[in-house]
Amino acid sequence: MTLLPQRHEALSAHLPVAPPPRLMLESANESAREARDHAREFVRYHLPEVGPDHTDDVVLVVSELVTNGIRYGAEPGDFVLLVLDADDRRTRVEVHDAARRRPRRRTESVERERGRGLLIVDALATWGIGERPMGKYVWAEVSAT
Repeated sequence: MTLLPQRHEALSAHLPVAPPPRLMLESANESAREARDHAREFVRYHLPEVGPDHTDDVVLVVSELVTNGIRYGAEPGDFVLLVLDADDRRTRVEVHDAARRRPRRRTESVERERGRGLLIVDALATWGIGERPMGKYVWAEVSAT
């Protein structure tokens, strides 16, 4: 009997597992919280040297884009896809949904409780829109410097 496989199994049980770069989310309000938690874990794992400000900015951008994707880009029962990528310069966020309708900035309003998401994203990141065969994706890049 060899001890090598047992030792290997014991060692691998203690290695941290990287959060996946893609997360499929149900079109439900609770998914924004799940997306925020995932983004926080992703940035902490892939960019352990960045400060909490960068992590907080990424989490806020993810929250706004996922909320918009659920609210305006998906029907009940649909899904949105969160894609994250990070390097020492920036963290990229993409939210894919099935709608063709493009998001637009709204003018700020004291009376309206909604419609500030893209203004927040605009303040924290560079962002844009891409097309897919069955919908679109909204991307944002938050600088890590």
